[in-house]
Amino acid sequence: MADSQQRLDQMIKVLKNKGRRLTPQRLAILKILAQSQGHPSVETIYEMVKATFPTTSLATVYNTVNLLKNAHEVLELDFHNLGSRYDGNKPYPHPHAICTGCGEIVDPECGSLEGLTQEMASHTGFHITHHQVYFFGLCPRCQKAGQVPESSG
Repeated sequence: MADSQQRLDQMIKVLKNKGRRLTPQRLAILKILAQSQGHPSVETIYEMVKATFPTTSLATVYNTVNLLKNAHEVLELDFHNLGSRYDGNKPYPHPHAICTGCGEIVDPECGSLEGLTQEMASHTGFHITHHQVYFFGLCPRCQKAGQVPESSG
């Protein structure tokens, strides 16, 4: 995971360079994304910000997250059954392991995907511009609870 203060400073710099005001609510959103160990949804971020700033609107959170996403400072993970989640620590393509039991999302420390990207380009003729790699299964906690993994067929 990136250093949360460095990530926060980077996101602040990007918003300032885009001429965006840094309101207390927007700063709270940035801090949540920079410090998050997980991959929060907009709704989760909203609930966290609302605890300190009750007048914050859901639109403020959506707008801020979209600004950061469009500036490549937040990575959006879009799952049909979990909705969109956001990674403010690693805003670049990297693999994710997703638990099909509880929905936990983990950033495993894996080797580079550069070789796979080059292989895909070679086999398809595509100029690969970006990618998303998701691995689905049961986390250790769900395995311990006796959940049965879904079939990968």
